[in-house]
Amino acid sequence: MKGASFWAVFAWPLGIALIGAAGLFAALLGDGGWDVLAWVGLGVPVGLSIRGLIKPR
Repeated sequence: MKGASFWAVFAWPLGIALIGAAGLFAALLGDGGWDVLAWVGLGVPVGLSIRGLIKPR
């Protein structure tokens, strides 16, 4: 049995981590549009986590 490739396993977690890091970086940069980017960047990982917890199997 052949294992899954690196990118097949880690693509989604890496993408979520990059979105979260961008949100954290935006939160440090300033106000206005940066705040919106920070809320979105930090809200996406939280939303995906809640979706994963609530989703019925």
